[in-house]
Amino acid sequence: MQHKPIHILIVDDHPMVIEGLKTLLSDDERVTVKTHFVNGTDTLSYLEKDTADVILLDVNLPDINGVEMVTKILNIRANVGIIGLSTYSEPSIINQMIKNGVKGYLLKNATADELVNAISQVHQGNFYFGSEVQKILADSVTQERTDLPKLTRREKHVLTLIAEGKTTNTIGEELFISPLTVETHRRNLMQKLEVSNAASLIKVAVERKLI
Repeated sequence: MQHKPIHILIVDDHPMVIEGLKTLLSDDERVTVKTHFVNGTDTLSYLEKDTADVILLDVNLPDINGVEMVTKILNIRANVGIIGLSTYSEPSIINQMIKNGVKGYLLKNATADELVNAISQVHQGNFYFGSEVQKILADSVTQERTDLPKLTRREKHVLTLIAEGKTTNTIGEELFISPLTVETHRRNLMQKLEVSNAASLIKVAVERKLI
């Protein structure tokens, strides 16, 4: 049975970027661009009446910046998945987008495969942060934090794979461990970071620069 395509809403102030994204995604049957907007105001007006599965959101908009837009969108459509897609690579901006509720963040040089993978993962309720974004956040650590919890090397590896949106089974296969062991690591991570769910785990890990 063929699954319905994931409906995408693109929000970007550059029409050429929008057309490029539409072209990039046009060959993949898993996704379809439902509509697009070049500013935040029109986007929010649309979401009052209609919705999409996943929103590709730029940070730099002419009226409302993308960081604020995340909160405004989720206040209207709490279940929509938002992926930050921008040229902005500043860790502070990425961190704030994540804190406000995006499920993923990619730079605009992402490949079509990575973009579709991110869309698919976020649509399934997972998180997705490209390897380049993860490196930016890791490199932003300028000094050692003495209050950081001590994570084992395996826990750090599991945490990174969780941030990439990998499932328990997939993580187990990649690390050659059982799904039960993966879940044990996940519980240990949640306990060490004092959170109660996967969403909070990723947010806190990013805020504390553990990934």
